[in-house]
Amino acid sequence: MEYVSFNVEKQQARILCCQCGTLIEPNPANMCVACLRTQVDISEGIPKQGTLYFCKGCERYLQPPDQWIPCALESRDLLTLCLKKLKGLSNVRLVDAGFVWTEPHSKRIKLKLTIQKEVLGGAILQQVFVVEFTVNSQMCSNCHRIEAKDFWRSVVQIRQKAEHKKTLFYLEQLILKHRAHVNTLNIKAENDGLDFYFDAKDQARKLVDFLLSVVPCKYITSQQLVSHDIRSNIYNYKSTFSVEIIPICKDDIVCLSAKLARSLGSISQICICARVTSTIHVIDPNSGQIADITGSVFWREPFRSVCGPKQLTEYVVMNVELIKEKDRHRFVGQGGFSLKHGLADVWVVKSSELGLTDDQCHCRSHLGYILKPGDTVMGFDLANANINDAHFEKLKKENLPDVIIVKKIYGDKASRHRKRKWKLKHLTQDTEGAAFAMERDYTDFLEDLEEDATFRQNVAIYKDKDKMAVDQDDTDTEEGPQITLQEMLEDLHIEDDDLTCPDGAAIAME
Repeated sequence: MEYVSFNVEKQQARILCCQCGTLIEPNPANMCVACLRTQVDISEGIPKQGTLYFCKGCERYLQPPDQWIPCALESRDLLTLCLKKLKGLSNVRLVDAGFVWTEPHSKRIKLKLTIQKEVLGGAILQQVFVVEFTVNSQMCSNCHRIEAKDFWRSVVQIRQKAEHKKTLFYLEQLILKHRAHVNTLNIKAENDGLDFYFDAKDQARKLVDFLLSVVPCKYITSQQLVSHDIRSNIYNYKSTFSVEIIPICKDDIVCLSAKLARSLGSISQICICARVTSTIHVIDPNSGQIADITGSVFWREPFRSVCGPKQLTEYVVMNVELIKEKDRHRFVGQGGFSLKHGLADVWVVKSSELGLTDDQCHCRSHLGYILKPGDTVMGFDLANANINDAHFEKLKKENLPDVIIVKKIYGDKASRHRKRKWKLKHLTQDTEGAAFAMERDYTDFLEDLEEDATFRQNVAIYKDKDKMAVDQDDTDTEEGPQITLQEMLEDLHIEDDDLTCPDGAAIAME
């Protein structure tokens, strides 16, 4: 007996809508979609209009309560900011959100939202609607302080009492590279330093802590009462941080105290300042011995420069004889020696007396590796100098050299400046001119960067495209140290005349 199977298609029963009588599939509400939308509005409670506050000065939007964030048009950050201002979105399920195109100058931002919500016994309803935001202009607190010009609560005054400003130029480059000035309201250049103005005392203290970590210095603080609310017991102060940098710069000849010289490995009291970074690097030109002096040691045993760049005399090298390692005088407890400097006996004659006299001055120099007969050097005529220093007066005159060679001269300054293919940034436009009023000091600082690779490690050097475009045939036969292209950075394609960061600190190119 055979069984015949029949394929019976099950048809779902349909019902009539309880409102309009349309034939629909059964649902918990027993209503069609059109009637369900007339009865229930799932977007109820979600505002269809809103307001955004935009600062024209820094092009940022206000995120309540008091945070300003940068957002581009139709960006994810701006979409997030708009959705946070809609209060009723937590009661529905957000399916999709996007921007509706509007004119950029219309000050209107429209969002197209798609939401879902369960209604009337389990039925899920989806709805699409548009929310319009009006963009109102409001100046942020940072831009308001910039427009006020004179508004500040704390100031950091950086000063250095020295004849030349190489250390200040170096400190300026460190501040730019590490962006320690981003929170400043204003930067003013003074004759012997810079003033940084801040809105809060904590920001000024942060800059002071940075200065203490990069250069030997000390500071004192003071504050002035501006106003006092006797009811709420609130005091409003203006704070001042006075930072004093050591009065020693690169290539200065210093005279250490006998106690300090013994503590540094019995180094000679007459030394040359090789570099000033977080410590003072000194070298003995007669032995090649080196030592590092921290800021705390300097302020405990202070010493000053007995010769600066203005007192140096130009000499011509007549003969150079390197001193072998075995011929150097060594003793127990002596400090370390510089490996990149070579000790040599050098005979020199003043450039002004060349050809007029046969008298040659003998001295020892730590520049034996780079000196050769015929070179031009800058030195200090110690035999004919009038030095007023308490430590120097205690030294035995027969143990002092006649001449101390400080540095070698590589060509003409004007020629080196013309062939220089790089540039530096500055905190203010008048830093090079009106602030320090010494163009020669700045030129010497640039030459020091070229001659010392270790000294320029912490300096951001940028390509000078104006000089890069010039024919470089004259540089092929160029002598002297140069900064390679690998050490230079590409500058931003923004106006080089005056760059202003959002917090008000102006940056100018050389």
